[in-house]
Amino acid sequence: MRNPFRRKLMQARFLPFAAGGALALAAAAPSRALVALGVALVAAGVALRTWAAGHLEKREILAVSGPYARLRHPLYAGTLAISLGIAAVLGGVGSALAAALLAAWFVGSYFPRKERSESDALEARFGGAFTAYRARVPALWPARRSYAPSREVASSVDLSTGWTARRYADNHELATLAAVALALGVALLRVRALLGAP
Repeated sequence: MRNPFRRKLMQARFLPFAAGGALALAAAAPSRALVALGVALVAAGVALRTWAAGHLEKREILAVSGPYARLRHPLYAGTLAISLGIAAVLGGVGSALAAALLAAWFVGSYFPRKERSESDALEARFGGAFTAYRARVPALWPARRSYAPSREVASSVDLSTGWTARRYADNHELATLAAVALALGVALLRVRALLGAP
C-alpha cells in the first residue's frame, strides 16, 4: 500500500491546505445536521472513488465502464465530495471559508490544468476513441444516460472491463482510504469535543 503521507505532500505548495485545515479545525462550529450531511458527502465520495478506481487501468485501456460511462473524472468528483464533506462536518465560518477557497482553486486552477494534460495524453494514446468519448461524457457532473460507444469506437475500447480488486489496489486507493479515514476521524474527534457525546 502506498504511504498516504508521501513526501510530495510535504512541499511548500501544500502549506496553504494544511493551514486551511488547521483553521477549519480551530474555528469549528459544528451542528448535528451538518455532521450528518458531511458524513454522507464523505461516504458518497469514497464510494465513487472506490467504484472508479476498480475500473481504471491507467495508460492501458480507455475506461468507459462503471462511473466512467457517465462522467470522465469520477476520482476528482469523489475527492471534491470528500473535501466538502469534511468541511461540512466541522461547520463554522472557518470551514465555510476553507471550502470556498478549495472550490475556487479546484475549479479555477487545478482541474482545468489536469483536464488539459490528461485529455492530451488520452487523445495521444487512444485517438478517436477518446475524442468521441470526451464529446459525449461530461467531466464532473454525471450524464443522465450511460455512454454507449459507436461501433467504430467500440472496436478499440474494452467494453467488458468491470470492477476488480486488483485495479483498486493498483490505483493506490487503500492509501487514499486511509488518509480520508484519518482526516474524518480527526474532524469527528473535534466535533465530539465541541458537541459532547450524543
